[in-house]
Amino acid sequence: MFSVLSYGRLVARAVLGGLSQTDSRDYSLVTASCGFGKDFRKGILKKGMCYGDDACFVARHRTADVLGVADGVGGWRDYGVDPSQFSGTLMRTCERLVKEGRFVPSNPVGILTAGYCELLQNKVPLLGSSTACIVVLDRSSHRLHTANLGDSGFLVVRGGEVVHRSDEQQHYFNTPFQLSIAPPEAEGVVLSDSPEAADSTSFDVQLGDIILTATDGLFDNMPDYMILQELKKLKNSNYESIQQTARSIAEQAHELAYDPTYMSPFAQFACDNGLNVRG
Repeated sequence: MFSVLSYGRLVARAVLGGLSQTDSRDYSLVTASCGFGKDFRKGILKKGMCYGDDACFVARHRTADVLGVADGVGGWRDYGVDPSQFSGTLMRTCERLVKEGRFVPSNPVGILTAGYCELLQNKVPLLGSSTACIVVLDRSSHRLHTANLGDSGFLVVRGGEVVHRSDEQQHYFNTPFQLSIAPPEAEGVVLSDSPEAADSTSFDVQLGDIILTATDGLFDNMPDYMILQELKKLKNSNYESIQQTARSIAEQAHELAYDPTYMSPFAQFACDNGLNVRG
């Protein structure tokens, strides 16, 4: 569950027409992504923005910019199922729905619901589970609409401080809410949550805000203050700078995860639940 990190910085963009720039300004995102799978194939993407078992997408429509991340549940590998297939297919489906305009910016849960329903109706059986986080920037209203199911999530950073963040959804320790498709004989046994169970928020954003979405591979290994230290190094809003910062954060999370002496946020959470672990 290593970090799939997808984030953008808000910039202003003038809409051509008869209105002045101050009256017609809308917002857009400059975005970049980076991640690592557990198999150490550093920075290597599977088809469709998949990093290991995790997947992400960035989609643009005339009304909105949309970010999404999903963390495939690795336990399916014990049953001969590639966990990346579910998360990758879910994200690719959500991306297509956005690009086709089949969504309402103020309703990111609707994107998740429609994408999941398509997977359920797929003629080719697809088994697996994943968490999911969808973040929608409504360009004209300057509002961010979010839906988070499980322990992936997002941060909004403004002036070097976290001003908004997602809440984790856990059934119990290390068992996040998740979307699932199980074989008929396992239905009712495999944990499966409804997309409508996702935690939803809406709030205004400002120019220069940094919106970071990631799987728990980031948040389990780096506390907020470490993430903020890296984000403070971001000097401008061009793609190269944002990509470099995304890679730096992902690399640091990857390195910390394999430090046997490091008391990570996950290790602290485990200790709180009676387990003595590090890294």
